[in-house]
Amino acid sequence: MDIRELKKELRKEMSFSLPKGQKLNKEIIAQRIDSILRYWKESRSIHISEKDKEAVISQLCDDFLGFGPLQKLMDDEEITEIMVNGPKKIYIEKSGRKVLSDVQFDDGAHLRYIVERMIMPSGRRIDESYPYVDFSLADGSRVNVIISPVAVGGPYITIRKFLRSISTVDDLVKLGTIDQRMADFLVAGIKAKINMLFSGATGSGKTTTLEVLSSYIDKQERIITIEDTLELKLMQDHVARLLTRPVNIEGKGGISIRDLFVNTLRMRPSRIILGEIRGKEAMDYLQALNSGHGGSLAVIHASSPRDAMTRLETMALYAGLNLPAWVVRKQISSGIDIVIQHNQLPDGSRKITHITEVGSLSKDNEIQLHDIFTYEVEGIKDNKVQGKFTAKGVIPSFYENMIKRGASLDKNIFNKG
Repeated sequence: MDIRELKKELRKEMSFSLPKGQKLNKEIIAQRIDSILRYWKESRSIHISEKDKEAVISQLCDDFLGFGPLQKLMDDEEITEIMVNGPKKIYIEKSGRKVLSDVQFDDGAHLRYIVERMIMPSGRRIDESYPYVDFSLADGSRVNVIISPVAVGGPYITIRKFLRSISTVDDLVKLGTIDQRMADFLVAGIKAKINMLFSGATGSGKTTTLEVLSSYIDKQERIITIEDTLELKLMQDHVARLLTRPVNIEGKGGISIRDLFVNTLRMRPSRIILGEIRGKEAMDYLQALNSGHGGSLAVIHASSPRDAMTRLETMALYAGLNLPAWVVRKQISSGIDIVIQHNQLPDGSRKITHITEVGSLSKDNEIQLHDIFTYEVEGIKDNKVQGKFTAKGVIPSFYENMIKRGASLDKNIFNKG
């Protein structure tokens, strides 16, 4: 019997024979495996070297206590994303580059076993009738799983790892995501309760920036978060976390972001943080902003500040209130103060490329946008993007209000250059 088949049989045997209700550790699992192997040696003449035995114990400990072959990737702090394309192809993102790792599962059954282990604590489900699911791990990492029949050659797993190394704006400055002027402006904006929209593509750093900036919210404020999956890790204690619920097997019982948003307004929030705007809740969000809920933060998928405005308008119109487009644009322009645009550049680095003020409507009822800070790409040298952060010479129209609200911010940071 080869090692792969041996592990498969041991995994099956262990699933039935591990003590129920007892907290497992490596010592308990190693003792049980050793006992089974001794019995098999006597009853089935199965022999295994000490080296192979230690490898089998280590790998099965990862299976029963962690996430199997993925565990060493999860433990590597330099890896930011893990992408599983079936049992034999596991890609990782490291330093912004995606490469094929040397990690593999034994077979499809092994991969499916780990999928079930990952999903179980979340209370979500996945099967042929509902073949995809989003959830978060205990450490805050975000996971998407999709299986057959829609995932040909799957299951496919995508893990966006929670980065413990980024917790303050100083960390973002050190990474080159923003410069010090931008950092000072954003922190002052949080303290002055301006409304921020975090825009960008998947994996561009939106949620990381939101989490970092949210740490500057006063601890006395009541924060309500609304999410599809529990991604946000906030530093404050006074946080109420609301989570959507998918429909059950009968197609009933689902609770949407919009349902939760309506309820949030009855919870006396100081701040509302919306994990992602993706549908009809956009109208409820805009109405909340225009009814005095300052300092709200939200995420949207868009490729530019202008695109963010267009997407927000389109999603608000999905609400079916039969409002003319200019009315929705008026709510956007009066409710949102700035758009923070994120991009991942060709060398893998992540930058905030625009901090843009959302202005009033023009005579043509178009939303006017004014760049406050931008990142200007100058070229590529030695496979690294070269560029610089610049101030555009625009003083935000809400600057005086920021100062009145207690923000300490030197006006000179807006000087052009």
